Formats: sequence, structure tokens, C-alpha cells
Amino acid sequence: MLAGPPQNSVAVPNVVREIAAGREVAAVWLNQLGGITFQIGAGSVCSFVKWAPTGSGLDLADEAARMKWAAPFSRVPEVLDTGEDESGSWLLTASLDGETAVAPRWKRQPHAAVRAIGVGLRYLHEHAPVTQCPFSWSVPERVERAQQRARHGVTDPAQWHPEHHGMSVSHALARLADPPPVDRLVVCHGDACAPNTLIHDGMWAGHVDLGSLGVADRWADLAIATWSTEWNFGPGWERELVEAYGTDPDPARTAYYRLLWDLT
Repeated sequence: MLAGPPQNSVAVPNVVREIAAGREVAAVWLNQLGGITFQIGAGSVCSFVKWAPTGSGLDLADEAARMKWAAPFSRVPEVLDTGEDESGSWLLTASLDGETAVAPRWKRQPHAAVRAIGVGLRYLHEHAPVTQCPFSWSVPERVERAQQRARHGVTDPAQWHPEHHGMSVSHALARLADPPPVDRLVVCHGDACAPNTLIHDGMWAGHVDLGSLGVADRWADLAIATWSTEWNFGPGWERELVEAYGTDPDPARTAYYRLLWDLT
């Protein structure tokens, strides 16, 4: 399952209907773990509810904590409320001006979209203070997670990106055991795929989906952000994003963090 707008009708959880209190409800995004984002209302007064079913593994209270921490340093939605019941958990946020970088209008303008993604990442990386961040997205923690997944038999090479096909789990883990030196520690977004950048008037307007935000090498974000340009806009946009960010390509770190992404 790939993340994206729902292609079929989606059942609205009771708690989402209660939050809506009679306002219009529309499912706008599904993620790979079964989480659903709903838009409540319309226009400038709309809000969003991210709902995760019980057992999904999504910790929305933890995501809310990361968003609240990041809010003084970057553009992220205001957290309005969180909660849980026997069916799942939910996170209610205010809206930000703008729309996802993979909205139809921006897919027709990939140059503007890709540059906005790069500019937005640079803003987050430069303004969120590493020394004050209580959250980590470090290589040792992520490698340990990859090893645990392999031990529990949930690692499926068939789901890896084609560039990693033909690689055994043991070989992949061996490669992860030898990470490149850190280029620059920053507060990373943690899921810097194109859909998680918002654009308004052709400019970066904010970030969403911050459940993995934490301190890591900036290439942990850049490797995935550049990768996602191919998935969402087609080949040939990676260098544009790196240039908009303000650095040079780094093939070795890019390859490492993409493999780490596939295994975690």
C-alpha cells in the first residue's frame, strides 16, 4: 500500500464525526500503516484530524509532542487536541495556508514544487536548534530497529525499492553497520517525502507528518526528499532540490540513507 489520497470511500470513525460536530468531513490522505487524515470543514476555518487504528503502531501523542516542540522554530500545524479510545487514537490540528506539494497544480509545476521542498528543508534544518531537541532519529537507533525487524521476520525485500532488489537482508544489514561520517547534525523532519511539504503561492508554506522528527545527519532527510521527487514528479529533479536546499549532491550518504529507509 502506498500513501496517497483515498481512491475509494472511507468509513469515518465515530470520534471524527464527534469532532466534526455536523461539519463536512472528507478523507484526504491514507498512509501505509492504515492511518487516515480527515479534513473537517472548508476554507480558512477548516481543521484536520489524523486518526490511527489501534495496533497500527502510529503514536499520535508522540507526534503531537514533536509538533509542539517544532512550532516555535518552523512552520507546522498548531496542535489543537489529541485523544484515544478503544478503536484508535487521533490528533486534531489547525490548517496552514497552502496545499501539499503533490497536489495536481504542483505536479504540473514540478520546478516550483521541488524548489519549495528544498527551501523548506533548509529552513527547518537551520532554525530548529539541535542542542535543544529532545528527539533523536539517529543511525544507531534506526539500525537497531532494522535488526529487530529482521530478527522478527518482518523484513520483506520484495517491498524494497527496485534499486535494492537482489540484495539479501544480511547483506543490507552489513552495509548499514558501516555508516558514513556525519556531514551535519540537524533536526530532521523524519519523513521528508514530497507530500509532507505544503506550498502557498509557489513558496514553501510548512511541513506536516512529523512523527519521526529528531536529530540526525541532514542527509537522512535529503536522501529521501530527493528520492521522492522521482516517485512524484518523474526522473531528473534530484539536483534541482539539492541546489534549492543549498548544497552539493552526496551519492554515498544518499545511498546509505535510502537503504536505511527501506529497512526501517
